[in-house]
Amino acid sequence: MSQVTVNDSEDILKKYDKESNFRTNLHKWAWIVTILAISLTLFQLYTALKGPYVTLIQGAVHLAGGLSIIFILYPFKSSMVKKKGVPWYDGVLALLSLTVNFYIVFEYERLISNQVKILGYSTLDIIVATLGVVLVLEATRRAVGLPIVIIAIVALLYGLLGYVFPIQAFQHSGFTFDRLMTSMFFNTEAIFGTPLRISSTFIFLFLFFGVMLTKTGIGKFFNDLAFSATGRMTGGTAKAAVAASGLQGMVTGSSVANTVSSGSFTIPMMKRAGFKPEFAAATEASASTGGQIMPPVMGAAAFIMASNTGTAYKEIIIIALIPAILYFLGVFLGAHFEAKKQGIHGLPKDQLPPFKGIAKRLDLLAPLFVIIGLLYLGYTANTAALWGIATAFIVSLFRKDTRMSPKAILDVLEQGARVALPVIAACATAGIIAGIVTMTGLGGKITGGIIELSGGSFFLTLFFTMIACLLLGMGLPTTANYVVTAALAAPALMSFDVPLIAAHFFVFYFGIVADITPPVCLAAYAGAGIAKANPMKAGVVAFKLSIAAFIIPYVFVSNPVLLLQGDWTWGSLLPVLITAILGMVAISASLMNFFVAKMNMIERIILFASGIAMAYPNNLLISISGFVVLIILGLIQHMRNNKNTSSPSSALS
Repeated sequence: MSQVTVNDSEDILKKYDKESNFRTNLHKWAWIVTILAISLTLFQLYTALKGPYVTLIQGAVHLAGGLSIIFILYPFKSSMVKKKGVPWYDGVLALLSLTVNFYIVFEYERLISNQVKILGYSTLDIIVATLGVVLVLEATRRAVGLPIVIIAIVALLYGLLGYVFPIQAFQHSGFTFDRLMTSMFFNTEAIFGTPLRISSTFIFLFLFFGVMLTKTGIGKFFNDLAFSATGRMTGGTAKAAVAASGLQGMVTGSSVANTVSSGSFTIPMMKRAGFKPEFAAATEASASTGGQIMPPVMGAAAFIMASNTGTAYKEIIIIALIPAILYFLGVFLGAHFEAKKQGIHGLPKDQLPPFKGIAKRLDLLAPLFVIIGLLYLGYTANTAALWGIATAFIVSLFRKDTRMSPKAILDVLEQGARVALPVIAACATAGIIAGIVTMTGLGGKITGGIIELSGGSFFLTLFFTMIACLLLGMGLPTTANYVVTAALAAPALMSFDVPLIAAHFFVFYFGIVADITPPVCLAAYAGAGIAKANPMKAGVVAFKLSIAAFIIPYVFVSNPVLLLQGDWTWGSLLPVLITAILGMVAISASLMNFFVAKMNMIERIILFASGIAMAYPNNLLISISGFVVLIILGLIQHMRNNKNTSSPSSALS
């Protein structure tokens, strides 16, 4: 069986992940990228240590560094990525990016003064603001992709020409071009709003922390730990892939990148064990997408969610834990039932990493424990991240293969900025969308539209909100995905007195699973590229494996105790948790077509219905009824198995 080479992985990543499609042959421009990237990382570390500047200045320096590097690294067209050097016009765009952002730094006092409030912005101000908006959109198109840029352009047109909008309920008087551009670029409600403010403080540090962990070899450690713990189980290769992606997802931030980096190793192993290519691709895609909902990083959205909801970051990562574990349990169960159906066993002990070797590397977990420990001692996320970075550096010194030379340290500083580029661009563009929503009151209008469409039905409101999030989430990176869905869709749920945090988690989950929901399921497509599988079939299987992500949000919105909200107790949590787990067992078995044995269509439908009944919150009688059906069906299948095993024809076969 052919192996997946490094070049294959890079080609697949560039095809399905816009963020990875950057120039590698920069020629003389390489040193400029290095200087800009290291300068940006040092600025972020300095302000984390000494305290950030005011929002506009901190954001402007952050955006200046990010946009200028993007224009040098990312070509105008993807087909130009292999060309040597950098065209002159990209150098000009990089210089313009520095100029318009540092204009804010140098003109800050005047831009916030009463003079501007009385006399208005100057012609130069308007030109700079317009250039700033255009540069943000173009940089985002190059580094992130077209979907979010299209949404932002439509939002800007709506802000400009709201009075001609075809649906009267959504019309508004419109804003002048001058006001729209200056509002987008010179205040803290749009480009320099919450997403970029969080990016320029917390997110950058945690992304840099992830780079440091990669340098210490923690990714390989997670793989070894997962295979050692689950490799000998039924379908061990698939279960290990799920566990490894769950662990790596704690510190990474892209569904597609996770799929390719982990899948290059796990997908060939699953295929060798006997899993079909589509299933191998889907398992890795589902698990890697789940990395975006796994605390503490959650695709960098955790920090913005903390700001949007007024909930402490350390509380967000606890609230997120139970739903995330349930999601991975759902994928794990799907892998288990498929392995049972296919008769795929675990790996022999001699093919698994020895536990003794893993135990010797437990110190690699120290940076994670330092961050989590400091957060719960009351330190800020900035301080915790800084100490986590320092601990990762110290840990790297203990081994020859991870010890960093001065050149390697400079490389890590550069990579810290590079990995943040798509997030910087996405946050800036998401800020444009959020700014238009605030200026025009669009969020309230969409809320009214969803409620009117649902006829006031709570369930239909949930359903239409889910569809809206899946559509908005297609092709958007995690952070921008959450910002957009939180601004446009979450308010509809809060009108039914859904707790704020539950509404935000609901839209966050459905925005994320767009990556594995056909027809636009980029993570599944990337996995299929590695597995040499049919992409759409892989997407359908990924949807089945990730069914928990489509059920759990309905459960925690209807019963927020699953998010540890309200006056929850262990007595109120455990019944909801147990019935949710049993419901996922039944639903996964139904979708994989195996419980105690293979099933006919009627049995699958009955089992699926019993799973929904058990997962249904707030009604113990319905849950018990579903459990009884599960037990009865299991006994029927068990007796049928025994009968088939003991029959003469079975004995002869």
